[in-house]
Amino acid sequence: MSEIRIDALLPAEMATRAEYIGVRKAEAPVLTTFTLSVLAGAFIALGAIFATTVSAGSMAINAPDGAAVFSTGLPYGVVRLLSGLVFCLGLILVVVGGAELFTGNNLIVMAWASGKVTGRALLRNWVIVYVGNFIGAVGTAVLMFLSKQYTFGSSAVGIAALKTAIAKSELGFGQALVLGILCNALVCMAVWLTFSARSTIDKIVAIIFPITAFVAAGFEHSIANMYFVPYALFVKGFDAAFMAAVGDKVPHLESLTWSNFFINNLIPVTIGNIIGGAVLVAAVYWSVFLRNKDN
Repeated sequence: MSEIRIDALLPAEMATRAEYIGVRKAEAPVLTTFTLSVLAGAFIALGAIFATTVSAGSMAINAPDGAAVFSTGLPYGVVRLLSGLVFCLGLILVVVGGAELFTGNNLIVMAWASGKVTGRALLRNWVIVYVGNFIGAVGTAVLMFLSKQYTFGSSAVGIAALKTAIAKSELGFGQALVLGILCNALVCMAVWLTFSARSTIDKIVAIIFPITAFVAAGFEHSIANMYFVPYALFVKGFDAAFMAAVGDKVPHLESLTWSNFFINNLIPVTIGNIIGGAVLVAAVYWSVFLRNKDN
């Protein structure tokens, strides 16, 4: 009689599960993979929307000259903690709801290293999922712009969105690369921990702390940035009246451009995400638990 357990899977069993899931993802039909990747981009964008709204300050007339200033009234770290907690929505929707996320799919490297997935299949999955994530995230940004949710809270949401995007657009290449490495090490650890789960609650709890940590620490997630920066660019480029009203509250607006988004952020962050997920998590766990499994 086989043993029946309700305990979480142990790390060696998690590695086998990760390998199996990697094979399934790599072999999935193109249309299925693409559709699920568009959903994942939208799901991560929903987490970003939640985080932006929570981090937005309230308006108070308390400056020396009587001007309106925006403040959450909370310490920086507390605001970051709350933003991280609510951002978890994105990965929870991806993992529990079922979707294909580029950063999490870096773990397919485990199946590739075992020879169960070809390099071509791995790259095909990454390209399809990355493009689909981009469409889902930017499409959600378009919908959010049309909703004018950025005007809520006396424009505090829009100011928070603009400041977030500017900070991301002003990163140096090396800084963005390292922040991307650290981010996806935590994201892939979150996904890795869900492989031990036997229930939906297990999966959600496994996700919360690693994802909260990366957001609170200010690490960079390529797919989330596909929402954060284009959303702010749409606001800047297509709502002149809003920008005239809040522009003096958002310094360095000139840094917010499409070229800075791609060169200073998306490209280095994507490379960093691959290093953090594929190397620091997938390759390490494969070498520990799967390298000599069949010997």
